[in-house]
Amino acid sequence: ESGAILLYLAEKTGRYIPKDIRGRTDVLQWLFWQVGGLGPMAGQNHHFASYAPEKLPYAVDRYVRETSRLYGVLDKQLANRDFIAGEYSIADIASYPWIVPHEKQQQNLDDFPNLKRWFEVIAARPATVRAYEKAKIINTQPTINSDEARKTLFGQDSHTVRQHA
Repeated sequence: ESGAILLYLAEKTGRYIPKDIRGRTDVLQWLFWQVGGLGPMAGQNHHFASYAPEKLPYAVDRYVRETSRLYGVLDKQLANRDFIAGEYSIADIASYPWIVPHEKQQQNLDDFPNLKRWFEVIAARPATVRAYEKAKIINTQPTINSDEARKTLFGQDSHTVRQHA
């Protein structure tokens, strides 16, 4: 849903997505890369390293390595440009939050110099600073702070989805 929301907002405001077909396609390619690759793989990395009730070395290693591969893809893309698709766009907005917890994902940004440069530039943007300051006020408790929260986040299946529909 986050990719669809970002695309909607970009379309509505006329910002953060180019009007020309080539530039637009580049942004959408990287937005889809994030929602189909970086987000899910980094999320699995974080889950198995931080939340899984049983530490499974295979799962942890698999997602740490896949996250590293995706960081490498992004590092290569950023080698000759300031932002993922050239200009700051929804591709950057979508990808940045998945790099923020790089240490929890067992990734060292020093291994990815172009990604590190990009990360530092976006972290210093006034809107990013404001957003993360606001998040500290809104999110005062850890996301998973009870058995009920764990059940809600990790205990869903097709039956629970139908019950809440």
